[in-house]
Amino acid sequence: MRDRVVAMVGALTLAAAGVSGVSAQAAGQARAAAKPPAPAAGTSLRRTADGHPDLTGVYDLATLTPVERPNGLPAVLSDEEAVKLEKQAAQRRETAALPSKGDRSAPPVGGDGSVGAAGNVGGYNNFWIDAGSSYVQIDGQKRTSLVIDPADGRVPATTPAARQRMLANRNARPTSDAAESGNDPGFEGSGAYDDPERRPLGERCLLGFGSTSGPPVLPNYFYNNLHQIVQTPDSVMILTEMVHDARVVRMNAQHLPKTIRKWLGDSVGRWDGDTLVVDTTNFTEKTRFRGSSADLHIVERFSRIDANTLRYRFTVDDPNTWTQPWTGEYTWPATEDHVYEYACHEANYALENILRGARLKEAEDAGMKTKK
Repeated sequence: MRDRVVAMVGALTLAAAGVSGVSAQAAGQARAAAKPPAPAAGTSLRRTADGHPDLTGVYDLATLTPVERPNGLPAVLSDEEAVKLEKQAAQRRETAALPSKGDRSAPPVGGDGSVGAAGNVGGYNNFWIDAGSSYVQIDGQKRTSLVIDPADGRVPATTPAARQRMLANRNARPTSDAAESGNDPGFEGSGAYDDPERRPLGERCLLGFGSTSGPPVLPNYFYNNLHQIVQTPDSVMILTEMVHDARVVRMNAQHLPKTIRKWLGDSVGRWDGDTLVVDTTNFTEKTRFRGSSADLHIVERFSRIDANTLRYRFTVDDPNTWTQPWTGEYTWPATEDHVYEYACHEANYALENILRGARLKEAEDAGMKTKK
């Protein structure tokens, strides 16, 4: 089992010199966002006994394609541009994964304040990180964002009411998309450790960070990228490797009453031809994906591109949060890798020690003030 890494790797930075925009391709993505195309004629789909495509399997979601398109990149990369950026990413991985020097000196007490685990006092090196090695390719296009609608590849602006709500909640519990920080210089300041519920959900081992538990299911750009689907006529289970979340989709069912709220929402499924459509509502206010409200509504569509690849498309809608719905998609490649237990739970000693360390620092700081 890959060990739990304490610090989150910083967001993947993409750079491409001299890359021009491809507005026609972006517009084409937006037009295609309404519904994914059906499998090509003649495609042989593995089917279950009830006649539906068999989606059962383990999938590796690691990718270089970020959720939102970085400034300066077109919607679609040429083959040459993609190869260049993928080679650059590989070179960065190789450099970062070089063995640490055994005779290196110890870091200063409390860290040196630089980027890294607890002020760079030390964490697992890049050997443990699996942030992806290639860009998502769909319909022959190397995509530079998961978001395809709006056409600019960016999540729409939030409403004025949502901005006020987020400002009021800035010191409340973290949202489900919160990632563990790789830019943490150490102590985060007064109040950040006063309540265990103020710590990120991933740090508390409740949900996989970065919305990898979903919905929508997003890459975590870190490690533990596997997801497993188990399909029966009555239900579909989606297991997330990171923090071991299991979401059960009830097929051909009605949503639960609005008074019943769940960490992963209430997911009901149906078949639309050869596409599994999953409709999720009833999210708890403890997650608030990207600052969303209780009216968050997510529709996911799972379909087969070929025998080894799923197309995963999602649409996020919450008129109380965003000025318009937004849609993203990416591939889920099948893998022969195994999903091992991620033995993490809310009572783990790491969380206890995080809070204990904060109390110790507060006592030390108070003692320094007394001496002065």
